[in-house]
Amino acid sequence: MNKLSRILLEQTIQVTAELLQFRQPADAVLSAFFRAQRCGPRERAFIAEAGYAVLRRKRSLAAWIGPECNTKQLVLAALVRHCGVSRRMLEEALAKRDAEWLAELKAKPEPALSLVEQTDLPDWLAERLSALMPAEELLALARVLNQPAPLDLRVNALKAKRDDVLVRFAQEGIPAAACAFAPDGIRLAGKPSLSKHPLFLDGSIEVQDEGSQLLGHLLAPKRGEMVVDFCAGAGGKTLLLGALMRSTGRLYAFDVSEKRLAKLKPRLARSGLSNVHPAVIAHENDTHVKRLAGKCDRVLVDAPCSGLGTLRRNPDLKWRQTPQSVVELRVKQAAILAAAAKLLKPGGRLVYATCSLLPEENADIVDAFLAMHPEFVRRQTSEVLAAQGIRLDMPGDDLQLLPHIHGTDGFYAAVLEREA
Repeated sequence: MNKLSRILLEQTIQVTAELLQFRQPADAVLSAFFRAQRCGPRERAFIAEAGYAVLRRKRSLAAWIGPECNTKQLVLAALVRHCGVSRRMLEEALAKRDAEWLAELKAKPEPALSLVEQTDLPDWLAERLSALMPAEELLALARVLNQPAPLDLRVNALKAKRDDVLVRFAQEGIPAAACAFAPDGIRLAGKPSLSKHPLFLDGSIEVQDEGSQLLGHLLAPKRGEMVVDFCAGAGGKTLLLGALMRSTGRLYAFDVSEKRLAKLKPRLARSGLSNVHPAVIAHENDTHVKRLAGKCDRVLVDAPCSGLGTLRRNPDLKWRQTPQSVVELRVKQAAILAAAAKLLKPGGRLVYATCSLLPEENADIVDAFLAMHPEFVRRQTSEVLAAQGIRLDMPGDDLQLLPHIHGTDGFYAAVLEREA
């Protein structure tokens, strides 16, 4: 994009103002805007990148601009600082006074930022994370959280082999490499549109973060087992579990959101799986759930959480979540874990997971559960993964994936087994 039009800049400012209201998830705001406006793919990509840059860097941009910054100024500052847009590219889009303001901004000396401003996190979150790690590591984590996430794929082992997919991508000029840990994972160097690619259309590949893929390998379901994905959402992990089961046994996909679960249907149709049984449940103690009490071999609980490990994809979450919302989530997480645990037969395995970085949503929930349920024992996640040829050493029993160390989203998982 050589020269930016005034209309495109105005649209970007309009969308960003809406994003900064934090009334809805950022992706929902963008989807609604793009449905209402006629924008080409390049324009959509530009608007989304600029809006997300403001969400990611709001604090440091505001410190650079000054105390009375507005949305237009945040957008212009983000464009020149983080989106590779030059003042020359903005010439035709800017009024004279805005062009003069931008020139003055670029001439200003860099402000001295506090540690929290450098992280671009809200005070409460920076404080909680700084209690877990030294300042240097917090800054390293924040730097990665404030970058866009790479695009990861999972190869559907029922339909294709990873090496064959990599060869095909190389032939088609799509730069890609095997993921470091996930056995069926592929990481793309760019963000090509794959929605019409034959491998996507026939179910050979699915978009799924490498960390999310590892959760399925912690559960490690076997052929012919009865397995439950307790908080299935749009079903990414359900599809992985079904492939690991080689489409045998019974795999239940439960979720309280009919809308989320509906997104599983087309993915399921492409996948070639015949063992998946989706069901909308009213709550964790729904009759669908109670019927399976004591009958299941494996249960995955990817619990609703703050999502703070996914800030590369969802930067709005750091501004939308609060200490109070985390407290409310903890109550829900404990209730879901207790209900899901009732499904396991003796000798069965449960994996409790979140995409949060906070111990109060993670190990604290598991510790409290184990204190109340002596019939469950904690397994070492490194050992469970090593048994499948996945080398991923962890300092403790549980899995804690961190974006700046592992290159994945931030994930936590604990493996619990009911004693036989």
